[in-house]
Amino acid sequence: MPFQLWAPRAHRVTLVLGSQSVSLDAVGDGWWSPRGRVEWAEGLDYGYLIDDDSTPLPDPRSRRQPWGVHGLSRTVDPASYEWSDSQWAGRELKGATIYELHIGTYTPEGTLDSAIERLDHLVELGIDFVEVLPVNGFNGTHNWGYDGVLWYTVHEGYGGPAAYQRFVDACHQRGLGVIQDVVYNHLGPSGNYLPRLGPYLDDASSNTWGTTVNLAEPEVREYIIRNALMWMNDYHVDGLRLDAVHALVDTREKHLLAELAERTDSLSEAIGRPLTLIAESDLNDPKMITPRSEGGYGMTAQWSDDYHHAAHVNLTGETSGYYADFDSLEALAKTMTRGFFHDGTYSSFRERNHGVPIDLSAVPTWRLVTFTQDHDQIGNRAVGDRLTAQLNANQQAIAAVLTLLGPFTPMLFMGEEWGATTPWQFFTSHPEPELGIATAEGRIAEFEKMGWDAAVVPNPQDLATFTNSRLDWSELEEPAHARIFALYRELVTLRRELPGLTDPDFSSVSCSFDEGERWFRMDRPGVSVAINFSDQDADVPAPAGTIVLATSGSPEHQGESIRLDAQSAAVLRT
Repeated sequence: MPFQLWAPRAHRVTLVLGSQSVSLDAVGDGWWSPRGRVEWAEGLDYGYLIDDDSTPLPDPRSRRQPWGVHGLSRTVDPASYEWSDSQWAGRELKGATIYELHIGTYTPEGTLDSAIERLDHLVELGIDFVEVLPVNGFNGTHNWGYDGVLWYTVHEGYGGPAAYQRFVDACHQRGLGVIQDVVYNHLGPSGNYLPRLGPYLDDASSNTWGTTVNLAEPEVREYIIRNALMWMNDYHVDGLRLDAVHALVDTREKHLLAELAERTDSLSEAIGRPLTLIAESDLNDPKMITPRSEGGYGMTAQWSDDYHHAAHVNLTGETSGYYADFDSLEALAKTMTRGFFHDGTYSSFRERNHGVPIDLSAVPTWRLVTFTQDHDQIGNRAVGDRLTAQLNANQQAIAAVLTLLGPFTPMLFMGEEWGATTPWQFFTSHPEPELGIATAEGRIAEFEKMGWDAAVVPNPQDLATFTNSRLDWSELEEPAHARIFALYRELVTLRRELPGLTDPDFSSVSCSFDEGERWFRMDRPGVSVAINFSDQDADVPAPAGTIVLATSGSPEHQGESIRLDAQSAAVLRT
């Protein structure tokens, strides 16, 4: 029956449907249902009056919010869309390359339909999965999306649910899978009416972003799981990236993630295509990707920030805050060969031991997603500066080689593939002045431990902070940027053509390096990747083989080594 509401804290509930007001009856377990028959049709605006309220609240399961997160909901029938992806068989994460993008800044228009017009660029690059930052309903016109309060909606400014279906359909027509970023660890500060309805939040617990979601309540767990399945079923999404799962406080015997993985596997079997769950976790705990049958949560993959930190420090020399422990090629070698750098070792940033070792014989390398740039590691910097602000073109090429030819599942951040110079800053559009001030002050406080100058932090509420973060696609027409794009495309192609680069066994990865000379070599079956991080030409020990790619100059074998230009890399087929 339509227009049912879970609101155990309510004493009276009235459905406002156009000019109608329909009383709802309590039907048990906190649920309310319309008294008598109510006709459902697509395109109806509705909301719920709780007790003595005079303004109706939106439906917590609303599929569309044409008037924003404080306004009435609108009925949507997702089955009314005529899909054209019947031939889409899905895609496995193994061997794939991911491209992360934010709809609002990917194109000048900032819509899902305008993003469709740029999908052929990703096909040319060789991308397998498009990972979309959160699109659920948030207050204001622009936002990263992590302040969502209506998880079942698609932000109206992006085009709403119909545009989202068109986007996914267009991706599938081009052979691109879609991974949707979802946030279940907190709710945004504006438009969150869930506590008025029921115990969605645990007021005794909080995390970095707000009050903890109450996973002890079965209906809240089901609210989350049904939302996750909605994206994969109704919107044909191929997987989810689950934000900051370390902030999901769950003391039940079966963790929410394990339950979600179980339900996702069942859906995958029912629809006949693979579905992917990627966990963002700062715990460095392989339990995330350990099979449920072995006591794990059964996620398909998880992010490895340690790889980012090791690559970033060796490329930039930046060692403040959480970068301090990664100031060596040894740190890079450890992450390449063992997955985590902190696997029970002391973390100076956390001031305690951190992490758990990966069982290298049981976990395939592709279950770790790695990157040298992403929305967090750029956007959470003081001025949202990309690596292009710190590295020259030669160093950017090394970053590309490390990530795209490394043993893990590589992820690129939008614009990285041509060396975009536009920043990607933290932006919000809270209509409430007090929220805007609190957000700006909170950002400044976050940077103290990293040692960054708070005076240069742009105001998240300033419109220019948002508009400055839009990609400048005209850069692709400039020769220097076109050369970087050509390199990225060549690296993605190499990754597909040389089987050793996607060998899933950790035992297939070995690294050698010289801290003083600043050279690094990674060997895979039939492939050797040699890198000279120094600003001087260097002789790098290398096995016999054919050089199939060089980022600078024309390196040649000289005995048992190859001569590499300063700040360059070469790939050898051995």
